[in-house]
Amino acid sequence: MKNRLKVYRAMFNLTQEELAKKLGVSRQTIIAIEKGKYDPSLKLAFKITRLFGVKIEDIFIYDGKE
Repeated sequence: MKNRLKVYRAMFNLTQEELAKKLGVSRQTIIAIEKGKYDPSLKLAFKITRLFGVKIEDIFIYDGKE
């Protein structure tokens, strides 16, 4: 799944560490999500979108790959 997490993080002027703390995850989790190496759980995806005040489709883009 593709995502625009890095874009939104930059728009809100947050470091990976700051975002991780706000979401209750590790910085490594944020890095992995941004690089597309890890798809967050649905619960975490909704936490992320609530934090930025956007719809889930605005950050996470399903590319049809399993």
